[in-house]
Amino acid sequence: MTRVADGIVKRVRAHGRGRWVCTPKDFLDLGSRQAIDQALSRLVKAGRLRRAGRGLYDLPRMSGVLKRPAPVDLDAAVAALARRDGIRVMPDGAAAAHGLGLTNAVPAKACYATDGASRTVEIDGRTIRFRHAGPRVMRWAGRPGAPVAQALRWLGPDAAADARVVSILKRRLPDAVKQDLSLNGRDLPGWALPLARDIVSDRAAAA
Repeated sequence: MTRVADGIVKRVRAHGRGRWVCTPKDFLDLGSRQAIDQALSRLVKAGRLRRAGRGLYDLPRMSGVLKRPAPVDLDAAVAALARRDGIRVMPDGAAAAHGLGLTNAVPAKACYATDGASRTVEIDGRTIRFRHAGPRVMRWAGRPGAPVAQALRWLGPDAAADARVVSILKRRLPDAVKQDLSLNGRDLPGWALPLARDIVSDRAAAA
């Protein structure tokens, strides 16, 4: 292997199998863009890396059950796209609500909110949608409370006001998330503020 290829493999392995998705931009310190593209192409042909999508690569872990490479970690792939394109992303409201146990409905397609352009990309045979969201929504990107903010927006004022929603979130949310909601509730829709106060009320009382 070339020095560039050696450096790429070493960096990818340091993250662990199946844990990191990379793009050529992640290796620009190792050589020219042309050298990096050539090294990645050769590593894929040699079976040392997998091409997960256009300009996306990973070192897959093997599925012990299926005896074949496990699917690409979509969150890691989306994070790689965000790094490459200099954008922020976070799961959309339906996915957030499902992850928090607020709905049994499983989103048919993976969808993310972004401050970049709306678009559709293919990753490991799956269609991923990115939908542009405004600054008020994207202020939550990277915050612990982002899934809650997204889920409440998706539910809307009527469904979110169901006592079961507040009860589930009170029980399941860790203190870091409740603290984020308490400190940054102003970034929620006005109708969601009373719900956020109720969700964090136990923490406030304890403090």
